Parts: sequence; structure tokens; C-alpha cells
Amino acid sequence: MEPFNLPLTPQDPWFQQAMAHKSYAHEREESSNERLEFLGDAILTFLCGEFLYRRYPEYDEGELTNLRASLVDRRQLAEFAHQLHLDQHLHLGKGVEHSGGRDNPRLLSSAFEALIGAYFLAGDGTLEPVRDYVNPLFAWALAQREEVEPANEKSDLQAWALAEIGQIPIYKLVGESGPDHGKTFVVEVRIQGKTYGRGKGRRKQDAEKAAARAALKQLGQG
Repeated sequence: MEPFNLPLTPQDPWFQQAMAHKSYAHEREESSNERLEFLGDAILTFLCGEFLYRRYPEYDEGELTNLRASLVDRRQLAEFAHQLHLDQHLHLGKGVEHSGGRDNPRLLSSAFEALIGAYFLAGDGTLEPVRDYVNPLFAWALAQREEVEPANEKSDLQAWALAEIGQIPIYKLVGESGPDHGKTFVVEVRIQGKTYGRGKGRRKQDAEKAAARAALKQLGQG
């Protein structure tokens, strides 16, 4: 099920503030959503980093940094805004309205950041509800990417193994830890009995991909 419901009702004063673009605020001599946008940007960056750190224990700093950047960039945040139909709620000045502002990715991504800042403040600065709201959005975005761009580490390693050794890789579960609802699996990938890589993941499939990725890196193929 897609996790797209507004965290605040459209009638909520905080929601109204979050949707107030500076062009609209200027015409009415009111406050815009820019301060909320600043706050929401900081919150999203932190929560996305935390989400990825916990979800991908096998990723190094560089991989986590790149993935976080792609999940909180303008394109992705604008997609969240589009899925939430924020374009229908934006308050825009006449000029921006007539120039197609409701379809502008920059305005949409800013509105989403402002919405997250507003939700944080509406909850008296409590981070937990915001975390519970955005984590499913991040998970949804990752799932969408996996459907369009499936990870190919295992196929790449298999192609190398067949070409160089004439054998296919074997993945072996060598460890698991944690409670049933949050296990971490450890997998080794072996070719002709030799271990080429080890990986961890919340799912066995993720651990296998991580092991293949480690093997390719060791072989100078990744």
C-alpha cells in the first residue's frame, strides 16, 4: 500500500503556512513557508540518514551519502509532493500561478520540506511522529527504484565467475542476529569453495547482494 496521506489536515494553520509561497505571502504581507522549508530540509536530511544507516548495515559512508542525497534531492521531494497532491494546495502569487508554478519541481519540493517542518512544530517539536511518517516514504521511493533499476551485482558476479573460473557463485548464510521482526543476516559468496565476499542485510536477498558487491570490489570489478 502506498504511504501517501497528508500528515496535517488542509485546514490546519500549520499546513496553510507550509503551502504559502513567498509570492503569495508578499501580496498579502504575510509570512511565507521559507522558514518551515529550512527546518524541514534539516529534518529530512537527518531522518533519511538515520533510515539508511539502519536499513543498510553493509553500506559504507560513501554509499550511504550518495543514496541519501538522491532521496532528499529536488526531484524525489517533488515526487513526494506530487503523490500528496500538494500542487492542489499551494498558495501562489498571481504571477507565479500564471507561469505554471504548480508544476514547478522546485516549488513542489520546497512545499514538501515546509510540510515536514510544519508537522514537526505542530507536534511540539517531537521527532518520532515525523520519523514514522517519512520512513515509509523513503521505503516506497527505494522500492520504486528497485522495480525500475534492479540491482545487478549478483548477475555481474556470475558473469565474471563463469568467464574466469567456469563456475557459478554459491551464496551461504553464515550468521543471523536480532529479533524475529528485525533480523540481520550475514551471507558469504563462494566460488569453487573460496570465499570472495561477505555481506549483511535485513533480508537474505540484501545480504547476498552486499556479498556480491563486496566480491566485485575485491576483484576490482565494482
